[in-house]
Amino acid sequence: MQLSEQEIIRREKLSALRQLGINPYPANLYPVSHTSKQVKEQFEDGKKVIVAGRLMSVRDQGKAAFAELQDSDGRIQLYFNRDVICPGEDKTHYNQVFRKLTDLGDFIGVEGKLFHTKVGAQCIEVEKFTFLSKTLRPLPFPKTDAEGKTYDEFVDPELRYRMRYVDLVVNPQVKEVFMKRTKLFTAMRTFFNNAGYMEVETPVLQSIPGGAAARPFITHHNSLDIPLYMRIANELYLKRLIVGGFDGVYEFSKNFRNEGMDRTHNPEFTAMEIYVAYKDYNWMMEFTENLLEFCATQVNGTTKATFGSHEVDFKAPYARVTMTDAIKQFTGFDITGKTEEELREAAKSMGIEINETMGKGKIIDEIFGEKCEGNFIQPTFITDYPKEMSPLCKSHRDNPELTERFELMVCGKEIANAYSELNDPIDQRERFIAQMELAQKGDDEANGIIDEDFLRALEYGMPPTSGLGIGMDRLIMFLTDNASIQEVLFFPQMRPEKKGPELTEDEKLIISLLKSENNQALGSLKEKTGLSGKKWDAAMKGLAKHGLTKVIVDGDSKTVSLN
Repeated sequence: MQLSEQEIIRREKLSALRQLGINPYPANLYPVSHTSKQVKEQFEDGKKVIVAGRLMSVRDQGKAAFAELQDSDGRIQLYFNRDVICPGEDKTHYNQVFRKLTDLGDFIGVEGKLFHTKVGAQCIEVEKFTFLSKTLRPLPFPKTDAEGKTYDEFVDPELRYRMRYVDLVVNPQVKEVFMKRTKLFTAMRTFFNNAGYMEVETPVLQSIPGGAAARPFITHHNSLDIPLYMRIANELYLKRLIVGGFDGVYEFSKNFRNEGMDRTHNPEFTAMEIYVAYKDYNWMMEFTENLLEFCATQVNGTTKATFGSHEVDFKAPYARVTMTDAIKQFTGFDITGKTEEELREAAKSMGIEINETMGKGKIIDEIFGEKCEGNFIQPTFITDYPKEMSPLCKSHRDNPELTERFELMVCGKEIANAYSELNDPIDQRERFIAQMELAQKGDDEANGIIDEDFLRALEYGMPPTSGLGIGMDRLIMFLTDNASIQEVLFFPQMRPEKKGPELTEDEKLIISLLKSENNQALGSLKEKTGLSGKKWDAAMKGLAKHGLTKVIVDGDSKTVSLN
């Protein structure tokens, strides 16, 4: 493993600490008494506290120093005084351990008393500090030059998502997104539990992929010698529990779909599904809008949320528009009673790409997605979907060509899907067969397997039921103003990491300056780095060797740019 200069120095400091008899990774409990937030909220001059966290900044003044400690709740200022920490003749613990062997990013514990500085800032006067964990890699702290320009910010999405542990340390605002995510789950659980419904768990490994139209991940069980599928949805298992006698069940499920990745899709995602007996989709619409109003308020303190250029209000009630009316409004085409061929020709005339594997439902879905979806900004229920689009949904009570289904659209995206659930086992078998025929035609999202056990469960009788599914990742995107799903997942799926050349800290500094402003005069760039002539020459030779930079000579001027 090739180490950078900084990494070598930190390992040397690690060795030096051990030679002084200090364990850089102690095993014993550290008796923290307060977090940084609690210190600030309960501040009282002279009060003794014990805190722990990362050392994030140091302003060394020789015999004294000010520093900042960051813990899970924020930051608190520390004051180190040599004679307080080392009251005797031996000043090693301050002069050597603190000033020379402690680095930014190290975990330390401090004991001390609270006081206000001359400018009124809250501070801890450190009487004793303890090493808790030595860091061997430097954190990417941003640097600001004399002109006020900031460099080395940790903002590259590829690096941030891949090294979320660093992102959370140096970009505190990222942590707030995930705190709100947890608030959302807590709020939703509270709403369901208060309504008397029960949280359950269903299998992730399934013998048949069901409950949604999607391509599954396939694995193999060695002992049973059978293929198994990672869950694409938990719907059919939750309905089995309704058959078994529960009046209301819900689950936050990790689902897996072997499909594309983009700003709103990750192959592993979290969905919430709830099923309530003796209800229909009209009841579920009212339940959903009240649920989301409650959740938005619990997460943000208001029903309103900003998403991009839009302000969205989750306060109930929400508009209701049928799918037929939506398509008619934005295309002028009425899908009522149209054959598959008529729908195909209409889609082509609208410039929508379709293929021969698509049935009526898929064609209608493409028309709606291309021409209508993006127009619904405020929360809007799109209702009464054609039967071909909804194989698990009950036929509409007034029109057998439609189903009792709604999707909730926000800012042009679907965040919830709900049905009056199909509980007629004969009708359900016919829908499964129709799906299997679509799969045989080449529709790779259609389910080509009939779940005989689920049909058997329906034959034992399922009461009238309404079900709702919500994409939790997408919902928190709207509540935190994040256009990318990767921003609301701690560890989104990433392509394999490409190993580039190992750069020294000096080389990294030059690259970061060029990324912020390419094509810089060589002399100006060298001055910004603050490197000595020897270090500058070594760094520039290294970058040229790796093929990362080039020097362009034009007369007497020399310009450095990225390759």
